[in-house]
Amino acid sequence: MTQMLRATLLVFLLPIPGLAAAHAFPERSRPRVGATLHASPPLVRIWFDAGLEGLFCHLTVKTPAGATVSRGRARVAAHSRDRLLEVAIPPLAPGKYRVDWSVIAVDGHHTEGHYSFRIKP
Repeated sequence: MTQMLRATLLVFLLPIPGLAAAHAFPERSRPRVGATLHASPPLVRIWFDAGLEGLFCHLTVKTPAGATVSRGRARVAAHSRDRLLEVAIPPLAPGKYRVDWSVIAVDGHHTEGHYSFRIKP
């Protein structure tokens, strides 16, 4: 009985191939990480290496004081195979801005992060 229990546990505890590395991580962004821009962009976009669950994804742009400047809720672009998360922003004044993101991949894994960009005076 002990061997049968061990075999059963082993089957359930073995990782499913490909599942462990299935988190969604950023591939690129616009504006790029650490970029200095001459003008404010209309959108902040982040492309990921896996599909995203749009209902559970967040993308906000904030001032150094922590005030949110992004407009409305972030969305996953339909034409992107669910890999592009974007949010609209108003024309931004010169200064440094922080982009915070949090996503759930289609496999259920959560990742989050942040980066900054700057608008030149």
